[in-house]
Amino acid sequence: MKIQLVQADYLNEQHRQHIPYLLNEYALDPMGGGEALNEAVKENLVARLSELPHAFSVIAYVDDKPAGLANCFEGFSTFACQPLVNIHDMCVLPPYRGLGLSQRLLEKVESIAQAKGCCKLTLEVLTNNTAAKSAYEKFGFSSYELDPEAGNAVFWQKKLAR
Repeated sequence: MKIQLVQADYLNEQHRQHIPYLLNEYALDPMGGGEALNEAVKENLVARLSELPHAFSVIAYVDDKPAGLANCFEGFSTFACQPLVNIHDMCVLPPYRGLGLSQRLLEKVESIAQAKGCCKLTLEVLTNNTAAKSAYEKFGFSSYELDPEAGNAVFWQKKLAR
């Protein structure tokens, strides 16, 4: 079995096909919402990512087949006054789970973040996604808190009308 991890080139036609394919497979999973991406998202995702200088993606291949994905965005830690990387999407397709791909994706993202001088990696995970939480904890992630008395941070959203 050949495993390869690559930082995606948003201009590479193969990567332009694999990123929306992998993200759609993730979206179909119950932990990704259980619904397919709409066609406009699939058609425009990579072009829009390519417009963002702070975006990057990592694709995992198993025997030259797309098997996993991490979409990431550089942000900024005001408390550390340094850049950070947020892993916005992370998935490994079901046939490839158990091969250590999540750890390899995280290693590649961490390597890119270190090269950018980042102070930390961040991500969000659903509380009932025990497999993902286990993988993230194995890699060294933990819930975010400033003071145990204040509790853990939670991720909230407010959708905006368009």
